[in-house]
Amino acid sequence: MSGKLIVFEGTDGSGKATQAKMLGEHLRQEGIPFQEIDFPRYGNPFAEPAKLYLDGALGRRPGDVSAYAASTLYAVDRYASYKQDWGAAYEAGTLILANRYTTSNAVHQASKLPPAEREEFLKWLFDLEYHRLGLPEPDLVLYLDLPTELSERMLRRREHVTGTHADIHEQDETYLRSCRMNARQIAKELDWTVINCAREAEIRSVEDIHEEVWRRMKRYL
Repeated sequence: MSGKLIVFEGTDGSGKATQAKMLGEHLRQEGIPFQEIDFPRYGNPFAEPAKLYLDGALGRRPGDVSAYAASTLYAVDRYASYKQDWGAAYEAGTLILANRYTTSNAVHQASKLPPAEREEFLKWLFDLEYHRLGLPEPDLVLYLDLPTELSERMLRRREHVTGTHADIHEQDETYLRSCRMNARQIAKELDWTVINCAREAEIRSVEDIHEEVWRRMKRYL
């Protein structure tokens, strides 16, 4: 017996954490048991290598660390989280709601590679995490798509409100544009559920986006 794994994916600033939280509240109201997970697990020792990468300790630009090396750093945290936090619940049939997952490496790290090399990388990535590490594959990936210029606006607003600083991904607009282009192609190839978070060059309300999220995922319950 195994549960269901629902993953929120999207480029930076697209509202993944907000939508995951809203979906969790909706599930509680419906009386549906679930467990939330979030990557990277900042503050956990197993997530420290990924945090060092994002903080620029291994290079000031995303491309300074190869797609394969960066993906391995994130995979360590995911494997540990499965063993420590949610694997037993998933295997007992619990619904797992994830903010980011292996899919984030597909979005961010594959974009570092020439198009001709991306298919080989994705095969390696999914084999590493889903087969060799034994992590479950998502039942549904909800990809929140937001134009890069709007993502930039949301990221800068978040920095101002929270007093935090952007990581090396978030600081590089060219990289974010490449990630979005890469993600849209991967979403199509892998049949992810794409949710357009903007309409007529303006960001949709979080409530409006949530209603679409709920409609799209109900059949997986």
